[in-house]
Amino acid sequence: MPKFKHALVKRSRMDMFAQVIIYIIVGSFALITLLPFIYIFAGSFATDRELIERPFFLFPKTISFNAYKYIFANGDIFRGLRNSLIVTVVGTTINMFFSTTLAYPLSRPYFKGKKALFAMVLVSLLFSAGMVPNYLLIANILRLKNTYWALWLPGAINMFNMLIIMNYFRSLPQEMEESAYIDGANDLQIFTRIMLPLSAPALASVSLFYAVNHWNSYFNAMMYISDRRWEVVQIMLRRIIFLTQSISSETGVDWGMLGEPPEKSIRLATTVFAVIPILCVYPFIQKYFTQGIMVGSVKG
Repeated sequence: MPKFKHALVKRSRMDMFAQVIIYIIVGSFALITLLPFIYIFAGSFATDRELIERPFFLFPKTISFNAYKYIFANGDIFRGLRNSLIVTVVGTTINMFFSTTLAYPLSRPYFKGKKALFAMVLVSLLFSAGMVPNYLLIANILRLKNTYWALWLPGAINMFNMLIIMNYFRSLPQEMEESAYIDGANDLQIFTRIMLPLSAPALASVSLFYAVNHWNSYFNAMMYISDRRWEVVQIMLRRIIFLTQSISSETGVDWGMLGEPPEKSIRLATTVFAVIPILCVYPFIQKYFTQGIMVGSVKG
């Protein structure tokens, strides 16, 4: 066989200059995006005087852990963190179960009653009963107040996310399903052993959407949870911020030489505490994110 040498493509100086300009522009936008996060993180370790004297900084002159010391003072935040983890993990599992099991039959062209069911999906996507009927249903009729189910069931399926999964299922070659039927597989086996593994990009992206929504759940938790034993971390962080307005030396906490924590640094510390768990999860599914959203939204 003849051997071919790979010819190196010579780029002109204008092409190289244009690429440098593009890198500079993209890097500048990335830096602008990161600066607020860096300031929030740095400000959470700053002292009261520094936050007043320096409107913006990336590194505090004096490092103070008093804001975090105040957040962890009574240990309630750990109970809220546990509740939020339970709500997020179990809630995301429930969401993905119902979303995938509804998306799969809607994506099959041979499914009977597909048009009627899809019309019901569109109606629920466009119209909502409203806050008061939802509250009466959850609190009075179903009696789910002060339970995790009050945070799981109202949003068991997000129709927009379900449509992304459905379109991704449609984009998969139908020949694979036909071959599986010839080999003797049933619908459940095809769904669990073929469709779900091949749809990992879309499932990972939608799972992130659901997880972020559960972790940041605030309004529903405020409506349906009144018992502190079931409060999620977002509600506890809100209470901590309000309590900082009445900080005094009678709190029983030794603040050390740096004095009591400033109200602003506690706000920044609560922001860091609320954001970090999701930031730790995102790198593991980032490689699926763009692929899953683009294919699931465009094809089909």
